[in-house]
Amino acid sequence: MSPSSRERFAAEARSERPDLSLLCLLLAMEADPELDERGLDWAQIELDRLAGMLPYGLRGGRAWASAVTRLLGGELGFHGTPADYDKLSSSLLHEVLRRRRGLPILLSVVWLEVARRAGAPVYGLGLPGHFVVGFGDPEEGVVVDPFAGGASLGAGPAELAAAPRTPARTLDIVLRILNNIRAWASARPEQSGVALWALELSLLLPSHPASLRYERARLLVERGSFQEGAAELDAYAGVVDAVDSATAARIRAEAVSARALLN
Repeated sequence: MSPSSRERFAAEARSERPDLSLLCLLLAMEADPELDERGLDWAQIELDRLAGMLPYGLRGGRAWASAVTRLLGGELGFHGTPADYDKLSSSLLHEVLRRRRGLPILLSVVWLEVARRAGAPVYGLGLPGHFVVGFGDPEEGVVVDPFAGGASLGAGPAELAAAPRTPARTLDIVLRILNNIRAWASARPEQSGVALWALELSLLLPSHPASLRYERARLLVERGSFQEGAAELDAYAGVVDAVDSATAARIRAEAVSARALLN
């Protein structure tokens, strides 16, 4: 991603109504150097095309859920498999559209964006360890699992019944996608560069855990950017000092150790 693309990502994230598909595509530019404006246009056009395949005049959450699932999960075969968790491409919207495979949250983005374009009352629902899509009034509990090809969850499973029905906000979805990418990279030390850009994009979101600054600083040190990492550790210690002086002192000691590695 070029500096101008990151500026575009940050500006979109801070807009009054952030565009979920655009944010997903802009973050995908970090992972795929071949993804350019033409690729972004293709993905948006593809979402429009899929939306145009849905029938007109649908009413009610159940009718929409059935139609979207019939199209995406049935006719077009969008779904996930355990092997998709091993692929970075499973977290990239343009690749999920191309392969019709992906992680639950990216498949849910496809369901959300296609349904939204067609006028459906649709929302994302973040469950612990999983992400699904709801239709209609959240209290109705019309929920489908895109990873399972759109299988209906209804109100039956205990996990769903106990979960809050608050629709996921756009920026929460984007942060969760970036968290997935960081988790993928953390299990692969040779992919620390991926973890770094995922952290840096997370920090461009208007709301994010402050601890991400500390995580980025430590990653910089691990990657050999000792001076920059130490400076970031000192800056984060200054933030922490107001609430936890002991932790701030420990972080400053880490900064000293990082600078010592320069010798």
